[in-house]
Amino acid sequence: MITHKQRRTEKGLCFKHYFKWILCFSFTLYCLVSFLVDHDQEDLPLSPSSFSRPNTFLTNPKTKFIASHAVFESKIHDHALIFPPQRPNIRTDVFNNMKIYVYDLPSKFNTDWLANNRCRNHLFAAEVALHKALLSLEGDVRTEDPYEADFFFVPVYVSCNFSTVNGFPAIGHARSLIKEAIELVSAQYPFWNRTSGSDHEDRAIADGVPRILRNSIVLQTFGVTFKHPCQEVENVVIPPYISPVSLDKTQKNIPVTKERDIRVFFRGKMEIHPKNISGRFYSKRVRTEIWRSYGSDRRFYLQRQRFAGYQSEIARSVFCLCPLGWAPWSPRLVESVALGCVPVIIADGIRLPFPSAVRWPDISLTVAERDVGKLGEILEHVAETNLSVIQKNLEDPSVKRALLFNVLPQEGDATWQVLEALSKKLHRSAIRRSNAFL
Repeated sequence: MITHKQRRTEKGLCFKHYFKWILCFSFTLYCLVSFLVDHDQEDLPLSPSSFSRPNTFLTNPKTKFIASHAVFESKIHDHALIFPPQRPNIRTDVFNNMKIYVYDLPSKFNTDWLANNRCRNHLFAAEVALHKALLSLEGDVRTEDPYEADFFFVPVYVSCNFSTVNGFPAIGHARSLIKEAIELVSAQYPFWNRTSGSDHEDRAIADGVPRILRNSIVLQTFGVTFKHPCQEVENVVIPPYISPVSLDKTQKNIPVTKERDIRVFFRGKMEIHPKNISGRFYSKRVRTEIWRSYGSDRRFYLQRQRFAGYQSEIARSVFCLCPLGWAPWSPRLVESVALGCVPVIIADGIRLPFPSAVRWPDISLTVAERDVGKLGEILEHVAETNLSVIQKNLEDPSVKRALLFNVLPQEGDATWQVLEALSKKLHRSAIRRSNAFL
């Protein structure tokens, strides 16, 4: 039997063998948005709730940073914070007794950004949703005792600095904000230094993951199978954030008996002349080829302009095209699954989120980029053979649940999948340590 004191000692020793920091997936922006948004400023579809969802998440408390557990607890129970009083519907005994400590950083690193309501609704808002979810797991996965923690969560919102020019996330501040947060953590707490996390604070690689984060687990939407700077750090691929409220609203407005009257759907950026001023080819010319080959095909409903009812079009469609843009992934992949449209993934080398929970080959189609000219023929073949099987698989509620971050975490949802992935990493590390001493 291990006493509480012994557990602390054991945990402390583990710092020397295995310890990983969780930084919110917003660091994806540091790797990706400079690569995606700066070049593809017209390709993020708007949902009906993008600008209008009520502020029911967090207020903006101006609390002083104090390195104590009591201040963190008082924040959670502050009546000024609009937190749902009920407990999350989630079993926490399946995570190998994993414990996560959430740093109580000054509000300028996180909740100050919530003054803009978009911060909790746009495609990178999982950084906000996951932070809130962890706070709600008090006494379960989340611990107020850092000495018993297996992981530490550093809540820094870097995706909420929206450009006044185009309205999309701007990340010029990301490196300095993350660096300042880590400097604060390493100065106020002993744990970063115990794991050599602060040994490289003043050095960073030119592209990709700064060395100050190399001892971290990054939760990110950017997942690829090929060599890329953003894959050089241990990571968990998560889905982009789509508001469950927005999806529910869309589904309620679609009659249950209404048939899907759009055969093949895509709305987004499709450049006729794809080579831009940087000399790069947008979407590797895939979307251009789609437009040129099928723009006049009556089976294909292809639109290049934005539309507030974008999700309602997905709900009316049989096949939803999910081609790469500047990056291989996009929110339409999650929206398609959630609204029952068969996603057609055209992005070589994409690594999809939570493959153990979402059997992607059973609910989607993958078309090689080189075969985009055969797209019509491929989809007709599927429609004549196994379309009904794929659609039935899409109806499984567990599939949709696994890709959504709920207001309160639920068993099987995206937060649950993140925790399961982390617990598996912890379990594998424990096995490796045991074998090392054999």
